[in-house]
Amino acid sequence: MKIMFISLGCDKNLVDTEMMLGMLSEKGHSFTDDEMQAEIIVVNTCCFIGDAKEESINTLIEMGALKENGTLKMLIAAGCLAQRYRKEIREQIPEVDVIIGTMSIDKITEAVELYKDKTQKDFVADINADVVCGKKRVVTTGGHYAYLKIAEGCEKHCTYCIIPKVRGNFRSVPMEVLLTEAKSLVENGVKELILVAQETTLYGQDIYGEKKLPELLRELAKIPGLYWIRLLYCYPEEITQELAETIRAEEKICNYLDIPIQHASDNILRRMGRRTNQKQLREKVAMLRDMIPDICLRTTLITGFPGETQEDHEELMQFVDEMEFDRLGVFTYSPEEDTPAAGFPDQIAEEVKSDRQAEIMELQQEIAFDKAADMTGRQMLVMIEGKVADENAYVGRTYMDAPNVDGLVFVNTDMDLMTGDFAKVTITGSYEYDLIGEITDENEFTE
Repeated sequence: MKIMFISLGCDKNLVDTEMMLGMLSEKGHSFTDDEMQAEIIVVNTCCFIGDAKEESINTLIEMGALKENGTLKMLIAAGCLAQRYRKEIREQIPEVDVIIGTMSIDKITEAVELYKDKTQKDFVADINADVVCGKKRVVTTGGHYAYLKIAEGCEKHCTYCIIPKVRGNFRSVPMEVLLTEAKSLVENGVKELILVAQETTLYGQDIYGEKKLPELLRELAKIPGLYWIRLLYCYPEEITQELAETIRAEEKICNYLDIPIQHASDNILRRMGRRTNQKQLREKVAMLRDMIPDICLRTTLITGFPGETQEDHEELMQFVDEMEFDRLGVFTYSPEEDTPAAGFPDQIAEEVKSDRQAEIMELQQEIAFDKAADMTGRQMLVMIEGKVADENAYVGRTYMDAPNVDGLVFVNTDMDLMTGDFAKVTITGSYEYDLIGEITDENEFTE
């Protein structure tokens, strides 16, 4: 069968997609990225916020229409939307033949076999079922970097978040499974592993009785051929001095942390159900910058949360101004049904949310542009991502840049480089969030 996958939402969802691709490839199925040639289409859906939910629904409807004017014979809905809204999908999108929940991706080969009998079926396990892990993967990120999902679910129960209801409680993947998967990825050309989970910093607490992220990092760093290890989604309250020391001590671990803080007003942090206050956030940032002076800190914020006053917003603006995060993203609050915050009084008008988001991003833009300009003259190791069309230049990333969310480096050179190569680059300038550089003399490359 010719199968097409559409993976929506986060990188954790992408890992699930890659495992489904791997399981199907072992059964001899072929894949296409042309929807007009696909006989089966699998949409791995997301429902984290309203926009993601709408995108997933629209994609299912659009793909379903290909049953009449394409080669499509079967449409499969997988992932978070399928888990949460199985009944609604069945009632409102009849073109969907099979539904696969978040904990049932290992049923993908069985689901595809239903094509023969044209049978509709749901594969939806309990959200706290065993994590599907250790499966062969087909890496879709280009081969030089890959995501390593180290845990599933979350137990924080922030008042705005639906994740615990579609992904279940926090469950770590056993370390030996992760190390085997990581070694396999590296043997197949991956040079950068990006550790992801709903919350990476709590890794191991559930199965080992203590946080094991530092130990996992040290073990991953021993893998020959692996050059970079990057950490995403580190909740501030779980970041320890041991973790900071491990990052500082291990050369392969990028001096980069993604710390989703969401807000800085104690009033709003309490309403969100977060586990930190502003004083603790300041202390955590100070500790990291003291122990790792060149650390790149990325964070995300939610603006327009119910009950957010102008004073709360101004307090957040002041915090952003003083902290000078290297990377920062802002989302407007999206009320999600079945979450406590959706029923909170004092909901904020969409226009106010958008205005506040724009103000924060304008402030952060100044900070980011200044930081980029200050990079001029520095020598950086850059991972090459590809060539700029019709120019003697390449595009790449430094340790400060996670793929698809952070900036890029445009490298001018006459040399022939390959995607995944590392090159020493002298930064010669910047343009907004991105850097411009030249190959350093007497360069050393890794292939």
